[in-house]
Amino acid sequence: MILPSPRRILVVRRDNIGDLVCTTPLLSVLRGRFPEARITALVNSYNAPVLNGNPEVDEICVYRKAKHRKPGESKLRIWLETWRLIQRLRSESFDVVIVATPGYQHGALRFARWVRAKRVIAYGEAAQGIDAPITPAQTGSCHETEAVMRLLLQLDIHDAPGSVCVFPDAMLAAAVVLPRGDGPLIALHISARKPAQRWPVGHFAELARALYANYGARFLLFWSPGAENHAQHPGDDNKAQRLLELCHDLPLLPCPTQRLEDLIAGLSRCDQVICSDGGAMHLAAGLGKPIICFFGNSSARRWRPWGVLHELLQPDSHNVTDVSVAEALAAYDRLQVRLPGREIRSTSCNFGDSATA
Repeated sequence: MILPSPRRILVVRRDNIGDLVCTTPLLSVLRGRFPEARITALVNSYNAPVLNGNPEVDEICVYRKAKHRKPGESKLRIWLETWRLIQRLRSESFDVVIVATPGYQHGALRFARWVRAKRVIAYGEAAQGIDAPITPAQTGSCHETEAVMRLLLQLDIHDAPGSVCVFPDAMLAAAVVLPRGDGPLIALHISARKPAQRWPVGHFAELARALYANYGARFLLFWSPGAENHAQHPGDDNKAQRLLELCHDLPLLPCPTQRLEDLIAGLSRCDQVICSDGGAMHLAAGLGKPIICFFGNSSARRWRPWGVLHELLQPDSHNVTDVSVAEALAAYDRLQVRLPGREIRSTSCNFGDSATA
């Protein structure tokens, strides 16, 4: 059954950075289809900056997961904050809650039920408390943006997802210190959550030298801050320092990013991005940057950069350490050939009456 046009919409996306970036086309379509509706996004403190400055959203409601609490802060305080937020959302009397996750997610659905909206659209079954369920089948061959967009079929929306969108803070972007020179400015993001996604620091150094020699390239270095032995949030400070030492004579500057807003601002200043699959890659896509990306043991079909020019390298071993510097350099060369005004197309799955542009 097609739901009537809603006046108040809540979109719930509680996952990681890239997941929320891949949900921005859904927000754009909702705004275009229901220009007078009030659209609220419920996100977590980790991924919330993805939506900063997004004109499609009227309000961003942020809750904190217990694992993201500050040192010495009790879980009880976090739970009380969350409960107060739920009470406020209940008072909004939402016409529809969209759980924008391609698959049944118990925690997000629990949030949706607590808000007591008139209708809940989500992946799952009606028996799971979903008023407008979407069957998870047939999403395995889709990109994440396409799988999310299928939820809008319940609102009689068959649009294909457009570009993902992220908006940098202008003041933070202006404050980024850039290396001297007039060659292309390339972001090197050296961190990845999964071990099989981590390209060796020596490879990054060798590639940087080749790009400087061939293109006069300049570089900004990005990484996940912190020590590698940190129990909750291991970082790559040591790896970044090693790369800086290996490239001490190149126009390469570190760009420390303690906050997600800083990472978005820094990436926005670059011409191109070289990174592994992960949140930074999707942010780069949201900023419209051409990308060289390394894929290990994640699905390239589901998680490739959406809507931007890119070269994707995934070895048969599904371990990015097996991507050679020569292969990465050849991919960069191919990217340069494709840069001037060529249309970017992407293979998509079909659903409803839509097709991906």
